[in-house]
Amino acid sequence: MDIIDELKGKVIVSSQASAGEPFYDMQAMKAMMQSVINGGAAGLRVAGNRDIKLAKEFGVTVIGLTKPEPLPVNWKEVVYITPTLTEVNEIIEAGADIVAFDGTSRKRQNNCTLSEILSLIHSKGKLAMADIATLEEGINCAKLGVDIISTTLSGYTQESLSDSADKPDFKLLQELVNSIDKPVFLEGRIWEVEDVRKAFELGAHSVVIGSAITRPHLITKRFVNYNN
Repeated sequence: MDIIDELKGKVIVSSQASAGEPFYDMQAMKAMMQSVINGGAAGLRVAGNRDIKLAKEFGVTVIGLTKPEPLPVNWKEVVYITPTLTEVNEIIEAGADIVAFDGTSRKRQNNCTLSEILSLIHSKGKLAMADIATLEEGINCAKLGVDIISTTLSGYTQESLSDSADKPDFKLLQELVNSIDKPVFLEGRIWEVEDVRKAFELGAHSVVIGSAITRPHLITKRFVNYNN
C-alpha cells in the first residue's frame, strides 16, 4: 500500500508553532507530535527542517513545507509556503515524504513556476501536495500532475476571501471532488468533530487539522471570547 492509500479516511495533524510561542521549543514540539500520534494521527504536517527531522522519528507520513518567520504583512497577497526550488530542496533533504507548496495562481519568487516545482519533487521520488484556494487553481494543479490537492489556502488569499471564513470550505471540497481525479484533502478552520465527519461524507481523502489541536492559545481564546 502506498502513502496516499494509507492516508485515506485518516486525520493528519498540522504540528506547527511560531517563533516565540511556548510550543516552538524543540522538546515541546516533539512532545506535541508524540501526543497527537498517540491520539491516532496518521501523519504530521510540519514546517522547516528541524521539525521535519523531528517528525521523521515517529515513523508516520510527514508532509513538509517552509514558511517565513515572521509572515509578511501582506501574506494574503504573496506566495510564502515553499515558494521556490530552494525551499523544495530543503524539505526533500530533511526527509519529508510529501512536499506541500503554494499551488495558487499568484506570481512566485525568482519567476519559479509550478511546473518546475512539481518536476523537482517528482525527480526526487517524493509526492507533491498543492495548497490551493479556488476550484480553478485545484483543476490547474491536477492537470499539471500534482499528487494531492488541499484546500489549505481557501479564505487566506485575496482571491478567496468570503463571509464564512470561520468555517471549513466544504463547497470548495465538494467542487474539487466532483471535478478532479486526485485525492483532495480538507484543511483549514476545522474545529468540530462534525466537520471531520462531513468532510469524509463529501469525499475528502484525508482531513488535516491544525489550530484546534495544536494551538492552545487559540483554543483558549475561543472559549474566553465565547460572546464574540
